[in-house]
Amino acid sequence: MKNVFNLRILIALMLSLTMVGCKRSSSANQSRATGWEINDKKGGFQYNTKYKGQEAAPGLVFIEGGTFTMGKVQDDPMHDWNNSPNQQHVQSFYMDETEVTNKMYLEYLDWVKKTYPPDDPNYRLIYEGALPDTLVWRNRLGYSEMMTENYLRHPGYGEYPVVGVTWIQAVEFANWRTDRVNEKSLEDAGYIKRGARISEDITADSNFNTDTYINAPSETYGGNSDILEGGRRRPQTNAAGEPVNVYATRETGIISPKYRLPSEVEWEYAALGLNELRNYNTIRGRKKYPWSGQYTRSGKRKSRGDQMANFKQGKGDYGGIAGWSDDGADITNAVKSYEPNDYGLYDMAGNVAEWVADVYRPIVDDEFNDFNYYRGNVYTKNAINEDGTVKIVSSAEIVYDTLSNGKIVARNLPGEILQVPIDADDAYLRTNFSQSDNRNFRDGDKRSSRQYGNNFDENETGGSETSKMYNSPQSRVYSDSSGVLIKEYDKSNDRTSLINDNVRVYKGGSWKDREYWIDPAQRRYFPQDMATDYIGFRCAMSRVGSKSQTKNKSRK
Repeated sequence: MKNVFNLRILIALMLSLTMVGCKRSSSANQSRATGWEINDKKGGFQYNTKYKGQEAAPGLVFIEGGTFTMGKVQDDPMHDWNNSPNQQHVQSFYMDETEVTNKMYLEYLDWVKKTYPPDDPNYRLIYEGALPDTLVWRNRLGYSEMMTENYLRHPGYGEYPVVGVTWIQAVEFANWRTDRVNEKSLEDAGYIKRGARISEDITADSNFNTDTYINAPSETYGGNSDILEGGRRRPQTNAAGEPVNVYATRETGIISPKYRLPSEVEWEYAALGLNELRNYNTIRGRKKYPWSGQYTRSGKRKSRGDQMANFKQGKGDYGGIAGWSDDGADITNAVKSYEPNDYGLYDMAGNVAEWVADVYRPIVDDEFNDFNYYRGNVYTKNAINEDGTVKIVSSAEIVYDTLSNGKIVARNLPGEILQVPIDADDAYLRTNFSQSDNRNFRDGDKRSSRQYGNNFDENETGGSETSKMYNSPQSRVYSDSSGVLIKEYDKSNDRTSLINDNVRVYKGGSWKDREYWIDPAQRRYFPQDMATDYIGFRCAMSRVGSKSQTKNKSRK
Protein backbone atom coordinates (compact mmCIF):
# COMPACT_ATOMS: atom_id res chain seq x y z
CA MET A 1 0.00 0.00 0.00
CA LYS A 2 2.84 2.26 0.94
CA ASN A 3 4.52 1.53 -2.39
CA VAL A 4 1.33 2.47 -4.27
CA PHE A 5 1.13 5.74 -2.33
CA ASN A 6 4.74 6.54 -3.10
CA LEU A 7 4.15 5.72 -6.78
CA ARG A 8 1.21 8.15 -6.91
CA ILE A 9 3.29 10.89 -5.34
CA LEU A 10 6.08 10.25 -7.87
CA ILE A 11 3.66 10.36 -10.80
CA ALA A 12 2.09 13.59 -9.52
CA LEU A 13 5.54 15.15 -9.10
CA MET A 14 6.56 14.17 -12.62
CA LEU A 15 3.36 15.61 -14.08
CA SER A 16 3.85 18.88 -12.22
CA LEU A 17 7.45 19.14 -13.44
CA THR A 18 6.30 18.44 -17.00
CA MET A 19 3.68 21.17 -16.78
CA VAL A 20 6.21 23.65 -15.39
CA GLY A 21 8.63 22.74 -18.20
CA CYS A 22 5.94 23.22 -20.83
CA LYS A 23 4.98 26.55 -19.32
CA ARG A 24 8.58 27.73 -19.37
CA SER A 25 9.11 26.69 -22.99
CA SER A 26 5.89 28.32 -24.11
CA SER A 27 6.79 31.53 -22.30
CA ALA A 28 9.96 31.96 -24.38
CA ASN A 29 7.82 33.71 -27.00
CA GLN A 30 5.72 35.59 -24.47
CA SER A 31 5.94 39.38 -24.47
CA ARG A 32 7.37 40.94 -21.31
CA ALA A 33 5.41 44.09 -22.21
CA THR A 34 1.90 42.66 -22.62
CA GLY A 35 2.08 38.95 -21.83
CA TRP A 36 0.75 38.26 -25.33
CA GLU A 37 2.16 35.45 -27.45
CA ILE A 38 4.82 36.50 -29.99
CA ASN A 39 4.87 34.61 -33.31
CA ASP A 40 1.39 33.19 -32.78
CA LYS A 41 0.41 31.19 -35.86
CA LYS A 42 -2.95 32.90 -35.84
CA GLY A 43 -1.39 36.34 -36.23
CA GLY A 44 -0.24 39.13 -33.97
CA PHE A 45 3.26 40.47 -33.47
CA GLN A 46 5.94 38.55 -35.37
CA TYR A 47 9.61 38.74 -34.37
CA ASN A 48 12.72 36.58 -34.63
CA THR A 49 13.18 35.54 -30.98
CA LYS A 50 15.85 32.97 -31.95
CA TYR A 51 18.25 35.40 -33.61
CA LYS A 52 21.82 34.30 -32.91
CA GLY A 53 23.69 37.36 -34.17
CA GLN A 54 24.87 38.80 -37.47
CA GLU A 55 26.91 36.52 -39.68
CA ALA A 56 29.55 37.84 -42.05
CA ALA A 57 28.02 38.38 -45.49
CA PRO A 58 29.82 37.02 -48.60
CA GLY A 59 33.38 38.29 -48.92
CA LEU A 60 33.46 40.11 -45.57
CA VAL A 61 35.47 39.67 -42.38
CA PHE A 62 34.58 41.01 -38.94
CA ILE A 63 36.38 44.08 -37.56
CA GLU A 64 35.76 44.64 -33.86
CA GLY A 65 35.50 48.35 -33.17
CA GLY A 66 37.40 50.41 -30.63
CA THR A 67 39.47 53.53 -30.15
CA PHE A 68 42.65 54.49 -31.99
CA THR A 69 44.77 57.45 -33.01
CA MET A 70 43.79 58.43 -36.53
CA GLY A 71 46.28 60.38 -38.60
CA LYS A 72 50.02 60.51 -39.07
CA VAL A 73 51.69 59.13 -35.94
CA GLN A 74 55.16 58.85 -37.50
CA ASP A 75 57.12 61.39 -39.52
CA ASP A 76 55.31 64.10 -41.49
CA PRO A 77 57.90 65.63 -43.86
CA MET A 78 55.21 67.25 -46.00
CA HIS A 79 53.96 69.38 -43.05
CA ASP A 80 50.61 69.81 -44.79
CA TRP A 81 48.62 69.13 -41.61
CA ASN A 82 45.88 67.29 -43.45
CA ASN A 83 46.28 64.19 -41.30
CA SER A 84 47.04 65.52 -37.83
CA PRO A 85 46.71 62.83 -35.12
CA ASN A 86 43.31 62.73 -33.43
CA GLN A 87 41.58 60.18 -31.23
CA GLN A 88 38.58 58.42 -32.79
CA HIS A 89 36.21 55.62 -31.81
CA VAL A 90 34.89 53.22 -34.45
CA GLN A 91 31.87 50.94 -34.16
CA SER A 92 32.31 47.29 -35.10
CA PHE A 93 31.79 46.59 -38.79
CA TYR A 94 32.63 44.18 -41.60
CA MET A 95 35.02 44.76 -44.49
CA ASP A 96 35.90 42.97 -47.70
CA GLU A 97 38.77 40.54 -47.23
CA THR A 98 40.25 41.73 -50.53
CA GLU A 99 39.81 44.53 -52.99
CA VAL A 100 36.95 44.05 -55.46
CA THR A 101 38.40 42.07 -58.35
CA ASN A 102 37.86 42.16 -62.10
CA LYS A 103 35.90 38.91 -61.87
CA MET A 104 33.59 40.32 -59.20
CA TYR A 105 32.97 43.45 -61.23
CA LEU A 106 32.36 41.47 -64.42
CA GLU A 107 29.59 39.57 -62.61
CA TYR A 108 27.98 42.95 -61.94
CA LEU A 109 28.35 43.99 -65.59
CA ASP A 110 26.86 40.67 -66.71
CA TRP A 111 23.76 41.26 -64.56
CA VAL A 112 23.38 44.84 -65.75
CA LYS A 113 23.71 43.80 -69.40
CA LYS A 114 21.06 41.08 -69.08
CA THR A 115 18.64 43.21 -67.06
CA TYR A 116 19.11 46.46 -69.00
CA PRO A 117 20.07 45.29 -72.53
CA PRO A 118 22.35 47.95 -74.11
CA ASP A 119 20.87 47.22 -77.54
CA ASP A 120 17.62 48.76 -76.21
CA PRO A 121 17.92 52.57 -76.61
CA ASN A 122 16.07 53.05 -73.31
CA TYR A 123 18.81 51.28 -71.34
CA ARG A 124 21.97 51.77 -73.39
CA LEU A 125 23.33 54.48 -71.09
CA ILE A 126 22.83 52.31 -67.98
CA TYR A 127 25.29 49.67 -69.15
CA GLU A 128 27.71 52.24 -70.56
CA GLY A 129 27.63 54.11 -67.26
CA ALA A 130 28.66 50.97 -65.37
CA LEU A 131 31.64 50.14 -67.61
CA PRO A 132 35.10 50.86 -66.16
CA ASP A 133 37.31 53.21 -68.14
CA THR A 134 39.92 50.88 -69.65
CA LEU A 135 41.73 53.79 -71.29
CA VAL A 136 43.15 54.83 -67.91
CA TRP A 137 46.11 52.56 -68.72
CA ARG A 138 47.26 54.71 -71.63
CA ASN A 139 50.38 56.84 -71.30
CA ARG A 140 51.51 59.31 -73.94
CA LEU A 141 55.11 58.11 -73.65
CA GLY A 142 54.55 54.46 -72.79
CA TYR A 143 53.14 51.33 -74.44
CA SER A 144 50.15 49.96 -72.52
CA GLU A 145 47.62 48.76 -75.09
CA MET A 146 47.89 45.21 -73.73
CA MET A 147 46.37 46.37 -70.40
CA THR A 148 43.83 48.55 -72.16
CA GLU A 149 42.53 45.56 -74.13
CA ASN A 150 42.95 42.74 -71.60
CA TYR A 151 43.16 43.89 -67.98
CA LEU A 152 39.42 44.00 -67.26
CA ARG A 153 38.20 40.86 -69.05
CA HIS A 154 41.06 38.41 -69.57
CA PRO A 155 41.07 35.45 -67.09
CA GLY A 156 44.75 36.10 -66.49
CA TYR A 157 43.69 39.22 -64.58
CA GLY A 158 40.51 37.79 -63.07
CA GLU A 159 41.73 37.96 -59.46
CA TYR A 160 43.42 41.33 -59.89
CA PRO A 161 41.76 44.43 -58.38
CA VAL A 162 39.45 46.29 -60.73
CA VAL A 163 40.60 49.80 -61.72
CA GLY A 164 39.21 52.50 -63.98
CA VAL A 165 36.20 52.69 -61.66
CA THR A 166 34.92 56.03 -60.40
CA TRP A 167 33.72 56.62 -56.86
CA ILE A 168 30.16 56.81 -58.23
CA GLN A 169 30.51 53.43 -59.96
CA ALA A 170 31.91 51.89 -56.78
CA VAL A 171 28.83 53.07 -54.85
CA GLU A 172 26.52 51.62 -57.50
CA PHE A 173 28.35 48.28 -57.34
CA ALA A 174 27.84 48.20 -53.56
CA ASN A 175 24.11 48.90 -53.99
CA TRP A 176 23.80 46.12 -56.59
CA ARG A 177 25.68 43.71 -54.32
CA THR A 178 23.30 44.47 -51.43
CA ASP A 179 20.31 43.54 -53.55
CA ARG A 180 21.80 40.34 -54.92
CA VAL A 181 22.88 39.06 -51.48
CA ASN A 182 19.51 39.83 -49.88
CA GLU A 183 17.69 38.34 -52.85
CA LYS A 184 19.52 35.05 -52.34
CA SER A 185 18.93 35.15 -48.56
CA LEU A 186 15.18 35.50 -49.10
CA GLU A 187 15.26 32.69 -51.64
CA ASP A 188 17.15 30.40 -49.23
CA ALA A 189 14.65 31.24 -46.48
CA GLY A 190 11.77 30.27 -48.77
CA TYR A 191 10.18 33.72 -49.14
CA ILE A 192 10.63 33.98 -52.91
CA LYS A 193 10.65 31.50 -55.76
CA ARG A 194 13.81 29.41 -56.02
CA GLY A 195 15.94 30.27 -59.03
CA ALA A 196 13.97 33.41 -59.81
CA ARG A 197 17.06 35.64 -59.63
CA ILE A 198 18.58 33.98 -62.72
CA SER A 199 15.39 33.29 -64.66
CA GLU A 200 13.97 35.07 -67.69
CA ASP A 201 11.44 36.71 -65.35
CA ILE A 202 14.12 39.24 -64.32
CA THR A 203 13.81 42.33 -66.52
CA ALA A 204 14.28 46.07 -66.21
CA ASP A 205 10.76 46.42 -64.79
CA SER A 206 10.79 43.17 -62.81
CA ASN A 207 13.77 42.83 -60.51
CA PHE A 208 14.62 42.90 -56.82
CA ASN A 209 15.49 45.96 -54.75
CA THR A 210 16.04 45.69 -50.99
CA ASP A 211 14.45 49.03 -50.01
CA THR A 212 11.43 48.36 -52.21
CA TYR A 213 10.96 44.90 -50.68
CA ILE A 214 11.04 46.38 -47.17
CA ASN A 215 8.71 49.33 -47.86
CA ALA A 216 6.43 47.96 -50.59
CA PRO A 217 7.09 44.21 -50.92
CA SER A 218 4.16 43.55 -53.24
CA GLU A 219 5.73 45.96 -55.77
CA THR A 220 9.02 44.02 -55.94
CA TYR A 221 9.65 42.15 -59.21
CA GLY A 222 7.10 44.45 -60.78
CA GLY A 223 4.43 42.85 -58.60
CA ASN A 224 5.04 39.33 -59.99
CA SER A 225 3.17 37.19 -57.44
CA ASP A 226 4.57 33.96 -58.92
CA ILE A 227 8.00 34.98 -57.66
CA LEU A 228 6.92 36.75 -54.47
CA GLU A 229 4.63 33.94 -53.30
CA GLY A 230 6.37 31.01 -54.96
CA GLY A 231 8.78 30.25 -52.12
CA ARG A 232 8.92 26.92 -50.32
CA ARG A 233 7.71 28.34 -46.99
CA ARG A 234 4.51 26.81 -45.72
CA PRO A 235 1.70 29.41 -46.02
CA GLN A 236 0.37 30.83 -42.74
CA THR A 237 -3.16 32.07 -42.17
CA ASN A 238 -4.88 33.88 -39.32
CA ALA A 239 -8.12 32.92 -37.60
CA ALA A 240 -10.11 34.34 -40.51
CA GLY A 241 -8.17 32.24 -43.01
CA GLU A 242 -6.31 35.22 -44.43
CA PRO A 243 -2.61 34.82 -45.38
CA VAL A 244 -0.11 36.30 -42.91
CA ASN A 245 3.68 36.66 -42.83
CA VAL A 246 3.86 36.42 -46.62
CA TYR A 247 6.85 38.77 -46.80
CA ALA A 248 10.04 38.97 -44.74
CA THR A 249 10.57 42.12 -42.69
CA ARG A 250 13.57 43.58 -40.86
CA GLU A 251 12.25 41.86 -37.74
CA THR A 252 13.02 38.47 -39.26
CA GLY A 253 16.77 39.20 -39.26
CA ILE A 254 17.04 37.76 -42.78
CA ILE A 255 17.61 41.08 -44.56
CA SER A 256 21.19 42.22 -43.99
CA PRO A 257 22.45 45.81 -43.76
CA LYS A 258 23.73 47.41 -46.94
CA TYR A 259 27.10 46.93 -48.58
CA ARG A 260 28.76 50.35 -48.87
CA LEU A 261 32.14 52.02 -49.15
CA PRO A 262 33.96 52.20 -45.81
CA SER A 263 34.35 55.59 -44.20
CA GLU A 264 37.87 56.98 -43.98
CA VAL A 265 38.09 56.34 -40.25
CA GLU A 266 36.88 52.74 -40.68
CA TRP A 267 39.36 52.09 -43.47
CA GLU A 268 42.33 53.47 -41.55
CA TYR A 269 41.36 51.62 -38.35
CA ALA A 270 41.00 48.33 -40.23
CA ALA A 271 44.25 48.82 -42.15
CA LEU A 272 46.33 49.38 -39.02
CA GLY A 273 45.16 46.19 -37.30
CA LEU A 274 46.10 47.63 -33.92
CA ASN A 275 44.77 44.65 -31.97
CA GLU A 276 48.23 43.08 -32.14
CA LEU A 277 49.57 46.02 -30.10
CA ARG A 278 46.84 45.90 -27.47
CA ASN A 279 47.78 45.57 -23.83
CA TYR A 280 44.66 45.66 -21.63
CA ASN A 281 43.08 49.01 -22.57
CA THR A 282 46.18 50.75 -23.93
CA ILE A 283 48.11 50.56 -27.16
CA ARG A 284 51.80 49.74 -26.91
CA GLY A 285 53.82 51.82 -29.34
CA ARG A 286 52.83 53.24 -32.69
CA LYS A 287 52.31 51.48 -35.97
CA LYS A 288 53.43 52.64 -39.38
CA TYR A 289 52.14 49.86 -41.67
CA PRO A 290 49.38 47.22 -41.63
CA TRP A 291 52.08 44.74 -40.57
CA SER A 292 54.46 44.84 -37.59
CA GLY A 293 57.75 46.69 -37.77
CA GLN A 294 59.13 49.76 -39.50
CA TYR A 295 60.18 48.13 -42.77
CA THR A 296 58.49 46.97 -45.97
CA ARG A 297 60.29 43.60 -46.04
CA SER A 298 59.38 40.59 -43.91
CA GLY A 299 61.47 39.74 -40.90
CA LYS A 300 60.01 36.27 -40.44
CA ARG A 301 62.43 33.39 -40.76
CA LYS A 302 60.56 31.62 -43.58
CA SER A 303 59.93 34.74 -45.65
CA ARG A 304 62.77 37.01 -44.56
CA GLY A 305 63.46 39.71 -47.12
CA ASP A 306 60.17 39.31 -49.03
CA GLN A 307 58.25 42.49 -49.75
CA MET A 308 55.03 42.89 -47.72
CA ALA A 309 53.27 45.02 -50.35
CA ASN A 310 53.33 46.07 -53.98
CA PHE A 311 54.55 49.64 -54.51
CA LYS A 312 56.98 51.72 -56.57
CA GLN A 313 60.39 51.26 -55.01
CA GLY A 314 62.22 54.03 -56.87
CA LYS A 315 62.54 55.90 -60.13
CA GLY A 316 62.08 53.38 -62.91
CA ASP A 317 61.67 50.59 -60.33
CA TYR A 318 58.13 49.21 -59.94
CA GLY A 319 59.04 45.89 -58.34
CA GLY A 320 62.74 45.28 -58.09
CA ILE A 321 65.19 43.12 -60.01
CA ALA A 322 63.55 40.10 -61.63
CA GLY A 323 63.70 36.96 -59.53
CA TRP A 324 63.80 36.33 -55.80
CA SER A 325 63.03 39.15 -53.39
CA ASP A 326 61.30 41.55 -55.74
CA ASP A 327 57.66 42.35 -54.92
CA GLY A 328 56.32 40.00 -57.59
CA ALA A 329 54.50 42.58 -59.68
CA ASP A 330 55.14 45.43 -62.06
CA ILE A 331 51.58 46.82 -62.15
CA THR A 332 48.90 45.47 -59.82
CA ASN A 333 49.07 41.93 -58.44
CA ALA A 334 46.50 39.23 -57.75
CA VAL A 335 44.72 39.71 -54.43
CA LYS A 336 46.08 37.62 -51.54
CA SER A 337 49.58 37.72 -53.02
CA TYR A 338 50.93 39.23 -49.81
CA GLU A 339 50.37 38.47 -46.12
CA PRO A 340 47.16 39.79 -44.54
CA ASN A 341 47.15 42.06 -41.51
CA ASP A 342 45.93 40.92 -38.09
CA TYR A 343 42.28 41.39 -39.08
CA GLY A 344 42.75 39.06 -42.05
CA LEU A 345 42.58 41.89 -44.60
CA TYR A 346 44.76 41.73 -47.71
CA ASP A 347 46.42 44.60 -49.59
CA MET A 348 45.59 47.38 -47.15
CA ALA A 349 48.88 48.86 -48.33
CA GLY A 350 49.94 48.89 -51.97
CA ASN A 351 48.47 47.07 -54.99
CA VAL A 352 45.75 49.68 -55.62
CA ALA A 353 44.74 52.67 -53.56
CA GLU A 354 41.10 52.53 -52.51
CA TRP A 355 38.10 54.84 -52.58
CA VAL A 356 36.47 55.56 -49.23
CA ALA A 357 33.10 57.20 -48.64
CA ASP A 358 34.25 60.61 -47.33
CA VAL A 359 34.25 63.96 -49.06
CA TYR A 360 37.77 65.35 -48.75
CA ARG A 361 38.62 68.26 -46.48
CA PRO A 362 42.09 69.21 -45.22
CA ILE A 363 40.83 68.91 -41.66
CA VAL A 364 39.13 66.16 -39.66
CA ASP A 365 36.77 67.95 -37.29
CA ASP A 366 37.28 65.72 -34.25
CA GLU A 367 36.25 68.54 -31.90
CA PHE A 368 32.69 68.28 -33.17
CA ASN A 369 32.55 64.49 -33.43
CA ASP A 370 34.93 61.69 -32.46
CA PHE A 371 32.53 58.73 -32.92
CA ASN A 372 32.15 57.05 -36.34
CA TYR A 373 33.48 60.20 -38.01
CA TYR A 374 32.27 60.71 -41.58
CA ARG A 375 31.97 63.75 -43.85
CA GLY A 376 29.50 63.27 -46.67
CA ASN A 377 26.02 62.85 -45.22
CA VAL A 378 23.23 63.83 -47.61
CA TYR A 379 19.91 62.88 -46.00
CA THR A 380 17.03 61.84 -48.25
CA LYS A 381 13.61 60.26 -47.81
CA ASN A 382 11.22 58.12 -49.85
CA ALA A 383 9.04 60.02 -52.31
CA ILE A 384 5.34 59.48 -51.54
CA ASN A 385 2.46 59.28 -54.01
CA GLU A 386 -0.82 61.09 -53.44
CA ASP A 387 -2.39 57.88 -52.16
CA GLY A 388 0.29 57.55 -49.48
CA THR A 389 2.29 54.76 -51.15
CA VAL A 390 5.98 55.02 -51.95
CA LYS A 391 6.86 56.06 -55.49
CA ILE A 392 8.59 53.27 -57.44
CA VAL A 393 10.75 54.34 -60.40
CA SER A 394 9.56 52.93 -63.73
CA SER A 395 11.50 52.53 -66.99
CA ALA A 396 9.95 55.72 -68.30
CA GLU A 397 11.11 57.69 -65.25
CA ILE A 398 14.85 56.96 -65.26
CA VAL A 399 16.80 60.16 -64.61
CA TYR A 400 20.31 60.54 -66.02
CA ASP A 401 23.10 62.78 -64.74
CA THR A 402 25.75 64.31 -66.96
CA LEU A 403 28.98 64.27 -64.96
CA SER A 404 31.67 66.94 -65.06
CA ASN A 405 33.72 64.81 -67.49
CA GLY A 406 30.77 64.42 -69.89
CA LYS A 407 29.95 60.83 -68.97
CA ILE A 408 26.26 60.06 -68.50
CA VAL A 409 25.08 57.79 -65.67
CA ALA A 410 21.66 56.77 -64.37
CA ARG A 411 20.71 58.48 -61.12
CA ASN A 412 18.04 55.88 -60.38
CA LEU A 413 16.96 52.53 -61.81
CA PRO A 414 13.56 50.88 -62.39
CA GLY A 415 12.24 49.12 -59.30
CA GLU A 416 13.94 51.49 -56.84
CA ILE A 417 12.10 53.89 -54.53
CA LEU A 418 12.49 57.48 -55.71
CA GLN A 419 14.56 59.48 -53.21
CA VAL A 420 14.05 63.19 -52.50
CA PRO A 421 15.95 65.52 -50.12
CA ILE A 422 14.56 66.02 -46.65
CA ASP A 423 12.85 69.39 -46.19
CA ALA A 424 12.48 71.99 -43.45
CA ASP A 425 9.57 70.10 -41.88
CA ASP A 426 11.75 66.99 -41.46
CA ALA A 427 14.45 69.04 -39.72
CA TYR A 428 12.16 71.28 -37.65
CA LEU A 429 13.42 71.67 -34.04
CA ARG A 430 15.94 68.88 -34.48
CA THR A 431 19.20 69.33 -32.60
CA ASN A 432 21.23 66.74 -34.56
CA PHE A 433 20.73 67.97 -38.16
CA SER A 434 19.09 70.92 -39.88
CA GLN A 435 19.44 70.31 -43.63
CA SER A 436 19.72 67.61 -46.26
CA ASP A 437 23.25 68.25 -47.57
CA ASN A 438 25.86 68.24 -44.80
CA ARG A 439 29.01 67.80 -46.87
CA ASN A 440 30.38 71.23 -46.00
CA PHE A 441 29.21 71.37 -42.36
CA ARG A 442 31.67 73.28 -40.11
CA ASP A 443 34.14 73.61 -42.95
CA GLY A 444 36.79 76.00 -41.66
CA ASP A 445 39.80 75.89 -43.96
CA LYS A 446 40.48 79.56 -44.65
CA ARG A 447 43.39 78.94 -47.01
CA SER A 448 41.11 77.28 -49.54
CA SER A 449 38.73 80.23 -49.56
CA ARG A 450 38.43 82.67 -52.43
CA GLN A 451 38.24 85.42 -49.76
CA TYR A 452 41.42 84.32 -48.00
CA GLY A 453 43.68 87.35 -47.51
CA ASN A 454 40.94 89.65 -48.77
CA ASN A 455 38.85 90.71 -45.77
CA PHE A 456 37.75 87.18 -44.96
CA ASP A 457 34.71 87.26 -42.71
CA GLU A 458 33.86 84.03 -40.88
CA ASN A 459 30.46 85.43 -39.95
CA GLU A 460 29.51 86.23 -43.52
CA THR A 461 26.03 85.00 -44.37
CA GLY A 462 24.28 84.15 -47.60
CA GLY A 463 25.38 82.10 -50.56
CA SER A 464 26.87 78.64 -50.54
CA GLU A 465 29.30 77.81 -47.77
CA THR A 466 31.24 75.64 -50.18
CA SER A 467 31.61 78.41 -52.76
CA LYS A 468 32.81 80.67 -49.97
CA MET A 469 35.32 78.16 -48.66
CA TYR A 470 36.55 76.71 -51.98
CA ASN A 471 37.15 78.14 -55.41
CA SER A 472 37.71 75.09 -57.58
CA PRO A 473 37.54 75.02 -61.42
CA GLN A 474 34.02 75.05 -62.85
CA SER A 475 34.13 73.37 -66.26
CA ARG A 476 30.70 73.14 -67.94
CA VAL A 477 29.00 70.26 -69.72
CA TYR A 478 25.62 70.97 -71.31
CA SER A 479 23.47 70.25 -74.37
CA ASP A 480 22.68 72.86 -76.99
CA SER A 481 19.27 73.35 -78.64
CA SER A 482 19.92 70.47 -81.06
CA GLY A 483 20.88 68.06 -78.27
CA VAL A 484 24.62 68.09 -78.98
CA LEU A 485 26.76 67.76 -75.84
CA ILE A 486 29.00 70.80 -75.34
CA LYS A 487 32.10 70.50 -73.13
CA GLU A 488 33.69 73.74 -71.96
CA TYR A 489 36.94 74.12 -69.99
CA ASP A 490 37.29 76.52 -67.10
CA LYS A 491 40.05 78.87 -68.29
CA SER A 492 40.02 81.18 -65.29
CA ASN A 493 43.36 82.09 -63.71
CA ASP A 494 41.74 83.01 -60.39
CA ARG A 495 41.05 79.53 -59.06
CA THR A 496 42.61 78.84 -55.66
CA SER A 497 41.72 75.21 -54.97
CA LEU A 498 40.89 71.84 -56.49
CA ILE A 499 38.67 70.97 -53.51
CA ASN A 500 34.88 70.96 -53.74
CA ASP A 501 31.98 68.83 -52.52
CA ASN A 502 32.57 66.23 -55.22
CA VAL A 503 36.13 65.15 -54.44
CA ARG A 504 36.51 61.97 -52.38
CA VAL A 505 39.25 60.58 -50.20
CA TYR A 506 41.31 57.62 -51.34
CA LYS A 507 43.70 55.67 -49.12
CA GLY A 508 46.36 52.99 -49.04
CA GLY A 509 48.93 53.78 -51.68
CA SER A 510 49.25 51.78 -54.90
CA TRP A 511 51.59 50.02 -57.30
CA LYS A 512 52.32 53.47 -58.72
CA ASP A 513 53.18 55.14 -55.36
CA ARG A 514 56.39 55.37 -53.36
CA GLU A 515 56.66 53.83 -49.90
CA TYR A 516 55.65 57.11 -48.23
CA TRP A 517 52.06 56.76 -49.45
CA ILE A 518 51.38 53.19 -48.27
CA ASP A 519 51.14 54.38 -44.65
CA PRO A 520 47.41 53.93 -43.80
CA ALA A 521 47.31 57.43 -42.30
CA GLN A 522 48.04 59.10 -45.64
CA ARG A 523 45.06 60.69 -47.36
CA ARG A 524 44.59 62.14 -50.82
CA TYR A 525 41.62 63.12 -52.95
CA PHE A 526 40.32 62.69 -56.49
CA PRO A 527 37.10 63.78 -58.28
CA GLN A 528 34.32 61.29 -57.62
CA ASP A 529 33.35 61.05 -61.31
CA MET A 530 36.85 60.33 -62.63
CA ALA A 531 38.91 57.12 -62.67
CA THR A 532 42.56 56.10 -62.74
CA ASP A 533 44.70 52.99 -63.22
CA TYR A 534 45.74 52.97 -59.56
CA ILE A 535 42.49 53.43 -57.55
CA GLY A 536 40.17 50.50 -56.79
CA PHE A 537 37.86 49.82 -53.86
CA ARG A 538 36.49 47.35 -51.37
CA CYS A 539 33.12 47.25 -49.59
CA ALA A 540 32.12 47.40 -45.94
CA MET A 541 28.96 46.65 -43.96
CA SER A 542 27.79 47.92 -40.57
CA ARG A 543 27.55 45.57 -37.60
CA VAL A 544 24.13 45.31 -35.94
CA GLY A 545 23.80 44.23 -32.33
CA SER A 546 26.72 43.46 -30.06
CA LYS A 547 30.14 45.04 -30.48
CA SER A 548 31.90 41.69 -30.18
CA GLN A 549 31.20 38.31 -31.74
CA THR A 550 32.11 36.63 -28.46
CA LYS A 551 31.51 37.67 -24.89
CA ASN A 552 34.48 39.38 -23.29
CA LYS A 553 36.20 37.24 -20.70
CA SER A 554 38.10 38.79 -17.83
CA ARG A 555 41.82 38.13 -17.82
CA LYS A 556 42.99 36.31 -14.73
